[in-house]
Amino acid sequence: MKRRIKKVAVVGSGIMGSGIACHFANIGVEVLLLDIVPRELTNAEEKKGQTLKDTSVRNRIVNEALHASLKSNPSPIYHKDFAKRIETGNLEDDISKVKDADWIIEVVVERLDIKKQVFENLEKHRTPGTLISSNTSGIPIKFMNEGRSDDFKKHFCGTHFFNPPRYLKLLEIIPGPNTSNEVLEFLNEYGEKFLGKTTVVAKDTPAFIGNRIGIFSIMSLFHMVKDMDMTIEEVDKLTGPVIGRPKSATFRTVDVVGLDTLVHVANGLYDNVPKDERHDLFKLPDFIEHMMEKNWLGSKSGQGFYKKVRNEDGSSDIKSLDLDSLDYRDRKSAKFDTLEKTKSIDVVAERFPVLIEGKDKAGEFYRKNFAALFAYVQNRMPEITDALYKIDDAMKAGFGWQHGPFQIWDAIGLDKGIQLMKNEGFEIADWVKSLSESKDKSFYHVKSGKTYFYDIDQKKHEKIPGQDAFIILDNIRESHEVFSNKDLVAEDLGDGILNIEFRSKMNSIGGDVLNGINAAMDIAERDYDGVVISNTGDNFSVGANIGMIFMFAVEQEYEELNAAIKYFQDTMMRMRYSSIPTVAAPHQMALGGGCELSMHADKVVAHAETYIGLVEFGVGVIPGGGGSKEMTRRAAMTFQKDDVELNRLRENFLTIGMAKVAKSAHEAYDLNILERGKDIVVVSRDRQLAVAKEQAKLMAQNGYTQPVKTNDIKVLGRQALGAFLVGTDQMKAGKYISEHDQKIANKLAYVMSGGDLSEANYVSEQYLLDLEREAFLSLCGERKTLERLQHMIKKGKPLRN
Repeated sequence: MKRRIKKVAVVGSGIMGSGIACHFANIGVEVLLLDIVPRELTNAEEKKGQTLKDTSVRNRIVNEALHASLKSNPSPIYHKDFAKRIETGNLEDDISKVKDADWIIEVVVERLDIKKQVFENLEKHRTPGTLISSNTSGIPIKFMNEGRSDDFKKHFCGTHFFNPPRYLKLLEIIPGPNTSNEVLEFLNEYGEKFLGKTTVVAKDTPAFIGNRIGIFSIMSLFHMVKDMDMTIEEVDKLTGPVIGRPKSATFRTVDVVGLDTLVHVANGLYDNVPKDERHDLFKLPDFIEHMMEKNWLGSKSGQGFYKKVRNEDGSSDIKSLDLDSLDYRDRKSAKFDTLEKTKSIDVVAERFPVLIEGKDKAGEFYRKNFAALFAYVQNRMPEITDALYKIDDAMKAGFGWQHGPFQIWDAIGLDKGIQLMKNEGFEIADWVKSLSESKDKSFYHVKSGKTYFYDIDQKKHEKIPGQDAFIILDNIRESHEVFSNKDLVAEDLGDGILNIEFRSKMNSIGGDVLNGINAAMDIAERDYDGVVISNTGDNFSVGANIGMIFMFAVEQEYEELNAAIKYFQDTMMRMRYSSIPTVAAPHQMALGGGCELSMHADKVVAHAETYIGLVEFGVGVIPGGGGSKEMTRRAAMTFQKDDVELNRLRENFLTIGMAKVAKSAHEAYDLNILERGKDIVVVSRDRQLAVAKEQAKLMAQNGYTQPVKTNDIKVLGRQALGAFLVGTDQMKAGKYISEHDQKIANKLAYVMSGGDLSEANYVSEQYLLDLEREAFLSLCGERKTLERLQHMIKKGKPLRN
């Protein structure tokens, strides 16, 4: 019988429990969130005359915890309405309700005795066959189910969500000694397909996979920074985006996560892995001990490795901790010649061979750091997992690394990595020696679009399981390329579908991207059945490249600028009125032009974590690639008889005028950027391209017909224009907006009203596009707009707010 998850019970409503509850609510699952009953009244409850028997008092802990979670930033939930899917209760009055749950997740304090008490109580009410798991970061699973029934043990395992559950992709599944294979297989697939996670089945070893390697990596740096006499700024410079790690790098990340959290896991490892060859590395350095004594825990305590201070003039500065004096000082710049050599290398994996050859402190740092990392991960096989790709998956999904340890090693070269280890005095594992003596000499290789990993037991490469549900562009780009230019590649996805992939810096949309889209559409309309626009960048597209706009505007070459904007508009309209279906697959940031492109596709398959909006107001212009027109058209589509039509238009006007950005794809429906009943949202980023391809195929198979251009968009003329102008006057008079902001808003009002028409009328899309382009061009001549454009260029950012 097929297992379905319709209702989940989460026991424990702390930060982690509430976050897990919210993420299940995100995907449409009904959630029961339970916590303990308070033992004392608060002062406020006493003043109200309440007692410990009142339901509101008995549910106070769970309700306050969930409320705090929902108010946190970033939000744990895709849309505020989704919180209605969560029912709260307490472990005395409501525990019997777990009988209706398909999965019970325990998320109480990390104490074995308490967890075992909870499980004993839950088993009295749990329905046999129900999944049950413990969200633990390190307590051995084998100890938790002692004394439980055979059915309980069969359906019990560890499920380690990383915090925050909505945003961090890693989900470790840790089997107990009696966990059935059916349960493991189900959770592995469910986590990936429904929760959008990278699911990794780990062995029941201390800290499992992610924290075992991640905490080692951080503790190794803690010791190395002193040994090499480095500053925290230097380490953060070397361990951030340059090697594909988060901007917060090492020390800023620890400040955000909390030093106490890291110390807790490190101490646990020190106590529980006495035979680890790097056991002493988990002992806290003196400066960490000092920080713990001073309660310098990071953001939660107001200071950690960095500290924000207020100056007498009201300004603020960020101070850095000197690891020798343990006093805070002004930040120091960190520059290295080795890093300068990588500035022209866009592909992170291609930087590693350059970084380890550096002749300065940076090169020495990378050689030591990578040697220690390689030596450690080789020795964790097969202790923590039998498959090396699981270590890489865990580090990428749990710690935000773009490349896992074995992928970095492959980028450097197997034998080069071995030499780095030997130079630092590390022993080489027998299985690595065996691989080095083979003809492959790599941990991974790609064949027929699929990734294969080196299986230590089989001594050969095996296909990583689960890939059949994915399309991995990195694996097919070279062999399936149909067209390419400097900033775009079009790949054959098979089954008559062509993918258009941006490859420009930050996937900004400039001349080469537009040329590439049109060239790819020529090919697709001739030889294919449908088109998908998708890419593997950190963001779908952060907007138009403003360098060209600024150049034309400052030189007052308005004919060239007009032609460039019209070309952008025409390309968007080509997406809409193609003879084959077009599907956009945005993810992360899809701003400005990236949003406009999505809105002009036949269908959008958005990843749930898509932050999408028309943000052109931020640089002093209105959306000029069809966005202003499109929001006018979408308002007109919703007009109904006897409705206050101006209200519908005003909503879309404010969406542009306030540069609103949806903080999830689900919020984009509220902004009319995604359309209900047409566009869809997927939780799994890995499956997004495959789903988009299937949607394009389905549209083609169902008999797609090229749309007829519309000429019946209702615009309201002076009725809307007058109301908008009065509104901007009031905003200016109230000093809510500047004079320049008012000018931009009035231009937008003119476009979205359809111009200065004496009465409502019906117009074509091209009519609105011409108004939009005229307004965009006039604003580009404004001094304030040029200043904003220049500011954005200096910051190295494309068109975005």
